[in-house]
Amino acid sequence: MRKIVDVEVLENYELLLTFDNNVKKIKDMKPYLEKGVFKKLKDEEIFNKVKISFGAISWGNDIDMCADSLYESSKEI
Repeated sequence: MRKIVDVEVLENYELLLTFDNNVKKIKDMKPYLEKGVFKKLKDEEIFNKVKISFGAISWGNDIDMCADSLYESSKEI
């Protein structure tokens, strides 16, 4: 099971994710911005508040994404 150890907000709703195996990947979040609770992330002020929570990423109490899913769906750099 992967864990995220660092997250950095990039331009255009992308995230630079560093995993516990030192692999860095970029996750494009734009496809999520029209779906369910992720719509809130269109507000850049909210999007920029992403944090690591228990090895995953989250935006407060109601939006989170697990590290394994992000690892599989992100682009390695």
